[in-house]
Amino acid sequence: MNGLSTFPDDWQRALVVAAHPDDIEWGVSAAVAAWTDAGRTVQYLLVTRGEAGIAGRDPAEVGTIRATEQRRAGAAVGVDDVVFLDFADGRIVEDLDLRRSIAGHIRSRRPDVVLAMSHAERWGSAPGSPWNFADHRAVGRATIDAVYDAANEWIFRELVGDEAAPWRTRHIAIASAAQATHVVTVTEDDVRRARASLLAHEQYLVGLGIDDVVDYVDGVVARATTLEDGGRGVAFELLPGPGG
Repeated sequence: MNGLSTFPDDWQRALVVAAHPDDIEWGVSAAVAAWTDAGRTVQYLLVTRGEAGIAGRDPAEVGTIRATEQRRAGAAVGVDDVVFLDFADGRIVEDLDLRRSIAGHIRSRRPDVVLAMSHAERWGSAPGSPWNFADHRAVGRATIDAVYDAANEWIFRELVGDEAAPWRTRHIAIASAAQATHVVTVTEDDVRRARASLLAHEQYLVGLGIDDVVDYVDGVVARATTLEDGGRGVAFELLPGPGG
């Protein structure tokens, strides 16, 4: 399909790491629906609660709203394990604290696949493509580094206990990558559930000032799941993890 390889099926648990509530729902959630339908376990790790995401509304209120919406979005595609690290929205720094927090979660959840959002500087390769947010760039890169940190017993030795034992993830998948290599085929039902997961971010979408939210969401999901050859799927760049 489009010259892309089929996403491997030699795994059972996946951890999706994102900077903000809603990041996963702009393309990845259809693949998540396909995975959970197949009996795989998918878990979400959100670095922030997205509290700076709605103009004119108090961040303390917004953080609670967006966390609730993210849990509903996860439930729409079969995800009930949603954890927030509570870093400050809009002020994430790619540093050791971030890597340690993500690596610790990888060690506790022990996923076979870790899925990171795009850390590219821009959304797209064409001249004038929009700049990617600083939080996305920092979390995407830190997630990939944390996969390797989690496998190394001598990094973050302060993480102790049975749930902090080193863990070697098999695959790293990067969403919205310019150089996609693999694809997850999705069904119309997966697409329907992906649509529901994005619509779960009701107050956030209203806060964006979109005139017709339903029509907008339909367009987003269609673009995210329709491949160049007309097939339905979600594309990723796949990298080998330390356990691959």
